[in-house]
Formats: sequence, C-alpha cells, structure tokens
Amino acid sequence: MSDTAEVIGAGGDETAPAVNDIDDNEDLLVREGDIAGDYLERLLDILDYDGDIDLDVEAGRAVVSIDGGDDLDKLVGPRGTVLEALQELTRLAVQQETGTRSRLMLDIAGWRAARREQLRELGRSTAESVRDSGERIRLQPMSPFERKIVHDAVATVDGVTSESEGEEPKRRVVVKPE
Repeated sequence: MSDTAEVIGAGGDETAPAVNDIDDNEDLLVREGDIAGDYLERLLDILDYDGDIDLDVEAGRAVVSIDGGDDLDKLVGPRGTVLEALQELTRLAVQQETGTRSRLMLDIAGWRAARREQLRELGRSTAESVRDSGERIRLQPMSPFERKIVHDAVATVDGVTSESEGEEPKRRVVVKPE
C-alpha cells in the first residue's frame, strides 16, 4: 500500500497521506491502547488496587489513564518517578506485542494533567520574570515531558527564549532574554 495518494487538482505533484494509511495508524494506536490497558489491568489485579482504565488517542499517540482508586498515588511516586517507570514498562509490553516502538502516554490519578498545568504556569511566570529583569533563569532538572511543556509556555511570552542544557537525568530548562 502507498504512503501517499495523489491530490487531484492541487498542482499535479503534491501529495497527501492516503486515507487508508491514516486509518491504519489510528487502528495501530487503538491496538496499542488495548494492549496497554490489558497489561495495566493485570498489574492492578496483582497489586490488588482498584482503578478504572480509560483508553484514548490524542495527537497521534495512544493515551491510557487510570483513575478512581484509593492507592493510585503510590503508582505515581515522588515527582512522578514511579509513573514514568510504569509508562516505560507499558511501552515495552506494547512493543513486545506489536513489534514497533510505542509513544504511549500514561496518566494515573490525573497527576500528569495537573503537573502539565503547574509547568505551564512555571514556564509563563519564569519567562515574565526573565523579560522584566533581563537575567537568565535556570530551572530544576526535569523529565523530557516536563521540559517540553515549559518550553511551549515560554514560547508564548515575547522577548524571551528557552533551551535545555545538561545531560539526563539532570537536564534542565534555561530561560533567557532574546
């Protein structure tokens, strides 16, 4: 099957993704979510934790959320460290079944959604401080997920820019005047 299909009447050589390819990708993401859901359901059963698993596809990636259980905070851990480890294990379980690397995103007890808001506010307020003071600010080390959110928030403030520096796991965002 072709990766592209000719767009009729759009200048001849331009191409667009074929509808079947988009459907195939969506089906793969749904399958990833199903595999991840089954894997996490077994994990919750082993731990004897309650939780409702929700599967979705957002922005070209499978998203799995676990909500509703009293013990779920233990699966998040300090600063999301346990959540990050579970996400990687879940991605490996999906990869083992599908044969392809997964970009699946896991959220537990709404932690990632709440953290996203905190990081957006941190990025905006840091950018405004840098803009007003003219001095660069180095933030604490963060995961790639966290840094991306901060970079996106900084980009909404005129007169400042951001970059990452350092090596994992101590890689951090630096916000500086333009």
